[in-house]
Amino acid sequence: MADEEPDEYDDELEDDDDDEEGLEVGVTIEIVGLSLYTHHGVTAEERKVGQRILIDVRFDVGEPDALITDRVEDTIDYGEVCQVIALVAQQQSYRTLERLCAVIADRLASQFGAISVTVKASKPEPPIPLPVEEVSVEVWREER
Repeated sequence: MADEEPDEYDDELEDDDDDEEGLEVGVTIEIVGLSLYTHHGVTAEERKVGQRILIDVRFDVGEPDALITDRVEDTIDYGEVCQVIALVAQQQSYRTLERLCAVIADRLASQFGAISVTVKASKPEPPIPLPVEEVSVEVWREER
């Protein structure tokens, strides 16, 4: 009997394909806690010394072929996304996290065809004279 269950389940899945026509499907990719040492900040000293920031990204890529093919090459390479974020965050210094997030969002949208992108940059040790766990900025872009 145990051998019959997977076959029955597979048949149910095949039947469901017809029932799901017209449903909108999308894929959201999320990367949380990418830790990078960067040189962003308001003061010249902060940009010179640098600090660790954490980057979170979330982006919608529509319906990649991997939904059907199950092939890695038909979806987004998460490692490549992390490399692009690191390059953007480390190749130039920005005074504000807002600008950093906007540049990352633009690059992800253009390079990976993202429909919408949210980028959050956090400073776990912000250079302010009060006890704060972290400060963060979130920027989002959406195709119209």
